[in-house]
Amino acid sequence: MTERLQKLISAAGLMSRRAAEEEIAAGHVTVNGRTAGLGDRADPERDRILVNGRELPRPEEKLYIMLNKPRGYVTTLRDEKGRRNVTELTAELGVRLVPAGRLDMYSEGLLVLSNDGDFIHRLSHPSGNFGKTYHTWVQGEKIEEKAARLRLPVELDGALTRPAQVEILRRFDSGAILSVTIWEGRNRQVRRMCELAGLKVTKLLRVREGPLELGDLKSGCWRRLTEEEVRRVLE
Repeated sequence: MTERLQKLISAAGLMSRRAAEEEIAAGHVTVNGRTAGLGDRADPERDRILVNGRELPRPEEKLYIMLNKPRGYVTTLRDEKGRRNVTELTAELGVRLVPAGRLDMYSEGLLVLSNDGDFIHRLSHPSGNFGKTYHTWVQGEKIEEKAARLRLPVELDGALTRPAQVEILRRFDSGAILSVTIWEGRNRQVRRMCELAGLKVTKLLRVREGPLELGDLKSGCWRRLTEEEVRRVLE
């Protein structure tokens, strides 16, 4: 049975569907020795598919992992600086997993990894409309006023953000802990929003993404998603 190449590459766990489309467009995918184009289809049972010169592996058992990412780990799979990568924390599984979206090196909390490209695409793409909630430790004065600013759209990377949901969870002398929910995944978005509002972020912990909640999972530990959690994301 033939399928679109980007779907086959994603299903094999190599990368997300979007990344697969970029590889195809760049001419890095061949089918039976011929350079493939976007929209091409193939049958993995009959056709020889190469991605960057390597044969497409057979689909593996689908794994869906929730990790409580510690501070100091990067989520990019290739890091030119040789910094610690989140995939080191799941290496015992013996399966190549890809993070769904990003969480910067200095941020902590909920991060999903999987070898199911369709699942990663569904969870990380803006069209999924999955809100991401962060507990955000900030320093600054006039917390009420600045929290109100965070609720308004701001311009980042030349485009306005969607309005955020912001709640003050706790106050202390030099600042507060805020709950900030956003619906986009722009680079360091919460940190940059806080900076524009006049607040300094000292700690950022993602506690929820769509229907998935971090709960009491300890830092540096991981667990498999339940069948119900996977179903809720895919639906």
